[in-house]
Amino acid sequence: MSNVSSLNQAAAISLNQKNLRQLPSSVKVPSYNRSELRTGIVHVGVGGFHRSHEAFYTDEYMQSSGDLSWGICGIGLREGDRKMQGLLKQQDNLYTLLVKHPNGSAHAQVIACLTDFLLAGDNPQAVVDKMAHADTKIVSLTITEGGYNYDPVTDAFDFSHPDAIFDLQNLAVNNACLDVNKPPRLVFTYLAAALKVRKEAGEKAFTVQSCDNIQHNGNMTRNMLLAYVEHFDPELAKWISEEVCFPNAMVDRITPATFPEDTLFLKNNMQLEDAWPVVCEPFAQWIIEDKFSDARPLWEKVGAQFVSDVTPYEKMKIRLLNAGHSVLGILGSIEHQATIDKAVSTPIFGQYLRLFMDTEATPALDPVEGIDISEYKDILFERFANPNIKDKLERICLDSSSKINTFLVPTVLHNLQTKGSIKLACLVLAAWCYYSDKRVNDKGEALDINDPLADELHACAKHTQSNKLAFLDMETVFGELKQDERFVAEYEKQVSALYASNNIVTQMRELISTYK
Repeated sequence: MSNVSSLNQAAAISLNQKNLRQLPSSVKVPSYNRSELRTGIVHVGVGGFHRSHEAFYTDEYMQSSGDLSWGICGIGLREGDRKMQGLLKQQDNLYTLLVKHPNGSAHAQVIACLTDFLLAGDNPQAVVDKMAHADTKIVSLTITEGGYNYDPVTDAFDFSHPDAIFDLQNLAVNNACLDVNKPPRLVFTYLAAALKVRKEAGEKAFTVQSCDNIQHNGNMTRNMLLAYVEHFDPELAKWISEEVCFPNAMVDRITPATFPEDTLFLKNNMQLEDAWPVVCEPFAQWIIEDKFSDARPLWEKVGAQFVSDVTPYEKMKIRLLNAGHSVLGILGSIEHQATIDKAVSTPIFGQYLRLFMDTEATPALDPVEGIDISEYKDILFERFANPNIKDKLERICLDSSSKINTFLVPTVLHNLQTKGSIKLACLVLAAWCYYSDKRVNDKGEALDINDPLADELHACAKHTQSNKLAFLDMETVFGELKQDERFVAEYEKQVSALYASNNIVTQMRELISTYK
């Protein structure tokens, strides 16, 4: 699985600054002088996706332009980030991007734009100081859907969340100042504190840039931050509303979890020892609204696209790619599929997904300038089928309560309003109920369900036998869908048939046959 000729069995070289020039020529290494890097971006949530996407684009830009003012300081808000911090420190904040192609080849690139990694729990004031530093022009985020503390039922900031209660209590006790003995839990507390420093110093605001898979992610970030800050500092909230930009963006690059065999592949094939490389596909896309509070990297020089309105692009991606992942993830998990590539390459699953995309998702899209939707869907299938990107369904199903609400429910709502088809999506929702209830696949093997609402989902789903609509009581996910007669009738039909057959493939075939 490499485009690299066989190398001799020499010992692998540990990745660090000193060893960069000793790496094989097959590994792309940074050409710029890292000692001249300045930190222009502070990023919260340094996971695989950030390292394959924003950090990749930033590294490419600095290499091509020589503009070294865009180094990235990573921030970890959770204790679980300590492992990443430690491994990156051992490697002088270097890591390898391993890009796997569908034809079996792979290439490796060392990304060198990370300048530091701070753990908020160790020193919250240091995080605020870094965000507030004059060199910082952008604070970016990959904190997952749940990190925005958004209540989908009310469309408002969730002040009842334990993290919000904790932070607000401590801010009240300390007159809106951070308590180093009780590190804040919400990213919004750090943003507010750093922006307050900027405001009081009379300095320009930094841009807050979401890189999460949320429609109108910039608007979401702005709304949640303003609602939160208004609660304890109305003057600061007013300043933020006037001075801080929150560009919406669509981000895309399939980045599965890294497994030991990936690390071993680098070691055996490229003589490179990296404790935590990042694996990704060759495709990358970043479409951004050009609305920034201050300077920004010229990412358009390395493939990003700046537009006036990202809405049609993000809707296309969320309702086709992200929803497509959820369709395969939920249906495939019940039928003991393990990875996206295997699921989409199984004819019944591939056929079902394309039918969903064509008949239910595509009619719910807006016109997308410069994009042929049919070609885009073809490319999605090629990307999903990449046999070297072993994207596990258990990862795809992670936090399904947030994903289904964001990626699938809006399509159902659109088609209810326009009298379009909803039955393919309804089977996915019925299957998610079955998945949450049974918690095993068709072979009786336990499903690894990782969702903050897993217990609540199970509590509702387990009553389905006696009450076919019990699962819809999860208003945080389904909102008022339970009040729509057409939806209820179709959902009840699908869930009844699935529980009667206990076979998801049978139900998929039944639905597909109705389109012939």
